[in-house]
Amino acid sequence: MRALSVPDLLAVWERGLAQSPTERALLMLATACPDLSVQELAKLSIGQRDDRLLTLREWAFGSQLVSIVDCPNCGDRLELDFTIADIRVPSRPDVATEHSLEVEGYRVKFRLPNSEDLTAIATQDPQTAPQLLLKRCLLETTAQKSTPPFDQLPEKVLNDVVAQMALADPQAEIKLAVTCPGCGHAWKSVFDIVAYFWEELNVWALRLLREVHILASAYGWREADILAMHPYRRQLYLEMVGR
Repeated sequence: MRALSVPDLLAVWERGLAQSPTERALLMLATACPDLSVQELAKLSIGQRDDRLLTLREWAFGSQLVSIVDCPNCGDRLELDFTIADIRVPSRPDVATEHSLEVEGYRVKFRLPNSEDLTAIATQDPQTAPQLLLKRCLLETTAQKSTPPFDQLPEKVLNDVVAQMALADPQAEIKLAVTCPGCGHAWKSVFDIVAYFWEELNVWALRLLREVHILASAYGWREADILAMHPYRRQLYLEMVGR
């Protein structure tokens, strides 16, 4: 995997404007991993995918992260400051393709959710999407030599499978422990690297294109030449144009 250049980032942003979050994540990774196809990247577990996105984000914008959350109790807006190292779990490149679990007389074989699964359930009702996602990931279920259908599996079995998935792929869902200084309410806030990275990229791209417009209008320079400048040098020219 390689770092994304300024032209790479702009190209990803332009193409990703009309895409879904999952497609944007795969687009970023495909650009950074030219030796892998989109289909191969889509089969990475969500944790494996997000681990790579964390690395790309660090290379592009640094390790510091600032997130805004609203307290679900009093509504106060809180600013969270943390680093990528704070939310990264130890890398697990050897995540197993298949897993199995025995509980209450049931033996369940399953795999971890991936981007293909997220794409498949993207348009489904949010109330039923988690069940559909889980159903896609169950490979085989046996109980006393029978194969019970998904809708006949006990809730305890399904909950244990979900818990085992979380243990096997911990980077897939990152939760930040937050306590509101105003009312004292404590909760876990989910951090979504795909949404966070895209929002940063969108803000950065719009700002950069405005800078290109200003300098091209003032000096007649080509976009490629302006983008090739060091950001500090570009800022100096912008300050001189503004005088």
